[in-house]
This record gives sequence, C-alpha cells and structure tokens, in this order.
Amino acid sequence: MAQQEIHLDRERFCCSICLDLLKDPVTTVCGHSYCRSCINTHWDKREARGSYSCPQCRQTFKARPVLGKNTMLADLVEELKKTGLQAAPADHCYAGPGDVACDFCTGRKLKALKSCLNCLASYCEKHLQPHLQSAPLKKHKLVEPSEKLQENLCSRHDEVMKMFCRTDQQCICYLCSVDEHKDHDTVSAAAERTERQRELGLRRQTIQQRVQDTEKDVKLLQLEEEALNGSADKAAKDTKEIFTELILLLMKRSSDVIQQIRSQQQTEVSRVRELQKRLEQEITELKRKDNELKQLSDTEDHNQFLHNYPVLSPLSGSTHSSSIRIRPLRVGVYLDHSAGVLSFYSVSDTMTLLHRVQTTFTQPLYAGVGVGYYLDRAEFCKLK
Repeated sequence: MAQQEIHLDRERFCCSICLDLLKDPVTTVCGHSYCRSCINTHWDKREARGSYSCPQCRQTFKARPVLGKNTMLADLVEELKKTGLQAAPADHCYAGPGDVACDFCTGRKLKALKSCLNCLASYCEKHLQPHLQSAPLKKHKLVEPSEKLQENLCSRHDEVMKMFCRTDQQCICYLCSVDEHKDHDTVSAAAERTERQRELGLRRQTIQQRVQDTEKDVKLLQLEEEALNGSADKAAKDTKEIFTELILLLMKRSSDVIQQIRSQQQTEVSRVRELQKRLEQEITELKRKDNELKQLSDTEDHNQFLHNYPVLSPLSGSTHSSSIRIRPLRVGVYLDHSAGVLSFYSVSDTMTLLHRVQTTFTQPLYAGVGVGYYLDRAEFCKLK
C-alpha cells in the first residue's frame, strides 16, 4: 500500500505533456504545472494562431503568458529523484485486450516484449533480462510475443515439439520420434523449415517473374490502345480532308466513313481493354499470393510455419505477350477513272466497302498519304 501511495504521489509531479517527472517546472496563471521546455514547445506550435491555451483545462490566453519557475515543485521533484524509486509504468505499458502479457508479472501484467520457444513463456522487458544476460538462456530461441506457445507442446508427452514427421506431415516431440513415429521419416523442425523455406523462395521467384512478365504485357496493351486511337483519329481526319479536296459532295457523305472507322476503333479498343483488365486482375491475384507467402516466410516460429504451410498448387495459366500484337490500319482504294468510280475499303482478313463515289473526273488523280504524331509510317501496298 505504501508503494502504491508513492506511485500516486509521483504521478502528481509528472508533466501532462511528456508524462515524465517535471523538469524545470513552471506554472501557468491557471495553476497547472509543466516542464518549461514542454509548454514552450506546445505554445510555439500555436504561435501562428495568435492565441494560447492550457493543455489541461483549455483556458485561453490572448497574449503568451509569462512563465515563472515553481521553486517548491522543483525541490519536491529533486527529493523524489533522490529516493531512487521508479515511477509506476504508464497505462500503455500494461497488457490489454489483444496484447500478449508477461507470464512472470504479478498483479497487473505488463506487455510481453518477447516469447521464448524453449521456455514456452512470454516476458516483459524486466523479466526478459535473464535471457539476455545468462549464457545458457542466451541460446534460447526468442520470437515476437505470441499467444500460441502452448500449441508447441506435445499433447501426449507435454514436451516441446522440435521434430517433424515427414511421413505424417506433422510436428512431434522427441519421445514421439522414438515411439509411435520410430519407423517414420523424421527430421528436426528447423531442418524441415529450412527445406520448405527454400521451396517458398523458389515459388515467390516464380510469382514475381510472372508479375513482371504480365506487367510488360499490360504496357504492350497500353501501347496498342494508343496506336489504335492515334491511327483511328488520323484516319478519320485524313478521310475528311480527302473528301473535302475531291468534291463538296464527299463532305456530306464523309460522316458515314468516319462512323465506320469509329465503330472499328471502338471494337478494337474494347478488345484491348478487356484483355488488359484480365491481366491487371491476374497481377492483383499474383501479388496477393506473393504477400501471403511472404507473411508465412517471415514467421519465426517453426511450428507455426509448418502448421500454416500451404499445399503448393500449380499457378494458373497466363496471357503471354506473344498473343498481343498491334494491328496496322489498312485502307484500300479502287479507282476506275473512265467510269468515274472511286471506292474506299477497310482491309483486314476481309475487305469491307467503306464508301463509293460516282462522278466525272476531268483531270488525272494521284494517290498521296501523310504521317503525323500518332502515325509514324505509311506505305503503299499492291494487291496480289
């Protein structure tokens, strides 16, 4: 009880900003005390606002208050320091819901700093010291605080399970290895972990390579979409100019040709975007699998690692870049000068009539092409 009273008294001499014993204590006009550096830093951050307030009672001051040293508090704090007693831990140091508690604390338990796989116990910073200072205990395996330490005990022999039975695919203790598992293929849990860790690394490499390959395919699709849009835009523009130069009648009908081109553009872009969407979904799934394997790989507890080790299943097939290609835009032109017929075709696996003009030509006609920002190359092809 006396110790608790000392803790309560010490809390009265703690700064509400840094939560430590007051250093160079000063008191505001509202009666609350702080470390001089703490309250000055607090007010410095609010200086631009032109108003200052007490962090405890929220009383506001228009002008920055002049701080006076509290000599009595300073003397009391010095006396407390001379006693050599330590202040009670702050509330956030104690174990709460979801925290792993120290197994050796009495009363209100502190949060565990480490768990020992040999002792099957968790320790706070104070009770962990023997494991850090004693030579025999230094050999113990310390991991991050875990609530599942008891799962490392053999339910039959109450021994730590340090072996792994490959025949039955389960963790066992040494007594199990010489008893019901004596004729089985058994190794140490650490050795099995090393082997499966290697397999895990190879699997991650495969997934990461798949991610890189698929990302390249996505970039190719993006380039194809840009090329399709650029080619379609240029074709629409050039077609409009050609019809304008030929005859005013073509201007009235050029919208039909542009509509045909836009329809083809929409079809091709839709195909590209659909394939791109599937590849992006594949990337997301591969990254999710890689993240799961990374989390498993980072597990320090051998038994937990082996318990949660997934059944390695083959990866699903992927879309390869060999199936992705940028399709050139081809337009066929047929001229019957004597008959006054000029026809335009969309050329792919088949030829589709885009537009036909019936008129009278009074001068020779010459073919011409132009290249722009999106179309960097054009050529004339002869029909075979």
